[in-house]
Amino acid sequence: MSYKRVLTVQDISCVGQCSLTVALPILSAAGVETSILPSAVLSTHTAGFTGYTVRDLTEDMPGIIAHWKKENIRFDAIYTGYLGSTRQIALVKEMFSTLGKPGFASIVDPAMADGGKLYPAFDQGYVEEMKGLVAAADIILPNITEACFLTGLDYREDYNEDYIEELIARLRGIGAKTVVLTGVGYSAQTTGVVTAEGELTRYYSHRRIPKGSHGTGDVYASAFAGAFLRGKSVYDAAALAAEYTVRCIENTAGDPEHWYGVKFEPVLPYYIEQL
Repeated sequence: MSYKRVLTVQDISCVGQCSLTVALPILSAAGVETSILPSAVLSTHTAGFTGYTVRDLTEDMPGIIAHWKKENIRFDAIYTGYLGSTRQIALVKEMFSTLGKPGFASIVDPAMADGGKLYPAFDQGYVEEMKGLVAAADIILPNITEACFLTGLDYREDYNEDYIEELIARLRGIGAKTVVLTGVGYSAQTTGVVTAEGELTRYYSHRRIPKGSHGTGDVYASAFAGAFLRGKSVYDAAALAAEYTVRCIENTAGDPEHWYGVKFEPVLPYYIEQL
């Protein structure tokens, strides 16, 4: 097995089991050397906590990138999560074209929306810039809300396979190459992921957990990236990431004190075994 190096670009929420505090351990557990480029540092994540501190690191990023270029540091993949500004999106696109090894892969989770709404920090200008990053990426991992904002298709909570096919077709229309569309469920008991590679579209269905949990998108994207870099196909990586994420949610259910994230660490042995 070749030893891969991945760079992940997203924020550090010091407490809350999301972003880099999720990505770093999961990718490392996958057996992948994991480098980080923090986009911001927060005392906690922003869902449920109040009075949190935020330090934007956009101004630090160009110097870090320049140093890597000088040292000829290159990566097998770059995986992005939450990016705090349009300038950060532009910096990531620059890295895609300058910091890759031969066979380089770019993986983008366009983390900007859920439940039919953009996150409070973002506007339509951010969405337009994210379209460019989506077009530059090899693989994207949007949820349905994010895909709708990227494509202009009206968001619906009740939909059928035709709606999902139209959504994927529109993502291709803005330049998306390989799509992993998350949170796709056609019944009350199940949800799943759709993978679209070239002309091949496949669906992986799994049990639906009624109560949502913060940070599961980061858990999923990190588990997908790790599995893909370990040689899994897009579909197999998407399926493994889905099963791992469900088990993390189930591992946390019934603990009201653990409302801010999922207990993903005790489930890592399952993830490693499946790799």
